[in-house]
Amino acid sequence: MITDSKYLWLVLLLGFTLVGLAHAGEPLDVVKGAADRAVQILKDPKLLSKDKKKERVDRLREAVEPIFDFEEMAKRSLGPHWRRRTPAEQQEFVKLFQEFMEKVYSDKLDLYEGEKIVFGKETIDQDFAQVESSIINNKGETISIIYKLRRADTKWKVYDAVVENISFINNYRSQFDRVIKSSSYEELVKRLREKSG
Repeated sequence: MITDSKYLWLVLLLGFTLVGLAHAGEPLDVVKGAADRAVQILKDPKLLSKDKKKERVDRLREAVEPIFDFEEMAKRSLGPHWRRRTPAEQQEFVKLFQEFMEKVYSDKLDLYEGEKIVFGKETIDQDFAQVESSIINNKGETISIIYKLRRADTKWKVYDAVVENISFINNYRSQFDRVIKSSSYEELVKRLREKSG
C-alpha cells in the first residue's frame, strides 16, 4: 500500500529551482517564495551531513508546508469516505495525513539531485488556479507537472499536483479506498500511523 514516485515527492520537497517564469501571478508568487527558500536549504553545504538531517527537515517544513492545504488534500484523498467520518475523525485524519506526508518526504531528501523546474502558463479561475511546469533532470529528461491551487482564507495553497497526467491526490484516493473497502477505515488509520512513525 501507499506507493510513491520519486517525482511526486520532489514536487513536495522541492527542488523548485526556477529556470523560467511566465506571467507570474499571485499563485505562482506563493510557490516561488517557498521554492526559493527550499532550494537554499537543499543546497546549503552546512546542512548536507547526516547529523544535520533533522535541522534540514525542520527548515524545509517551515519553508514549504505553509503553501500546502493539508486539510483539502486529506479530504480529497479520502474521497466519499470523508463525509462518513465524524468531525473529530476528520480532524485526526488531517493531522495523520500531514504527518504521513512529512515522514515520506523527509525520508526522500537524498533523492534531490539539482533538478530544475520551468514554469509555464498560469490559469486562474475565481478561487482556483493551476500552474503548468516541467521538471528537468540531470539527463535532460522532462517531466510535466501541473500544480493545482485554491484560495483558502485569502491565501493561495497547493492541494494537488498532476505529474505526467497522474494526480497525486487521485493516486492516494484509490489506495486509501482499496484499504477501506478490503478492510476498514480503522485499518487505513493504523497503516498511516505505522508509516508516520
